Amino acid sequence: QVQLVESGGGLVQPGGSLRLSCAVSERPYSSWGLAWFRQAPGRDREFLAGIRWGAGTTRYSDSVKGRFIISRVQAERTVDLQMNGLKPEDTAVYYCAIARRGDYVLSGVSDWGKGTLVTVSS
Repeated sequence: QVQLVESGGGLVQPGGSLRLSCAVSERPYSSWGLAWFRQAPGRDREFLAGIRWGAGTTRYSDSVKGRFIISRVQAERTVDLQMNGLKPEDTAVYYCAIARRGDYVLSGVSDWGKGTLVTVSS
């Protein structure tokens, strides 16, 4: 199983920015999708953004489109999530994930990181 380690979470004020990073333990296949999900207290885990490792094509949920940007650095085997314009409702545990068939749904994820907590509060 591929190991995923998230970093970069913390406390940020509303309107602020934060950059999360995910380190991947082995080189992903080009067809794999690398993604970010989040889970807020009392809510289901939800898809936020995904990127195809090879082609770099991206997909975003409506809730973060225009505010969050996903990117990958193939040489470093990392996937980042730049989060701008953060709101209190963005408070959640953020997870890095691999969707080996590129299906960015919970059932399509084969590997999960342990998560990093993001708190948006004044």
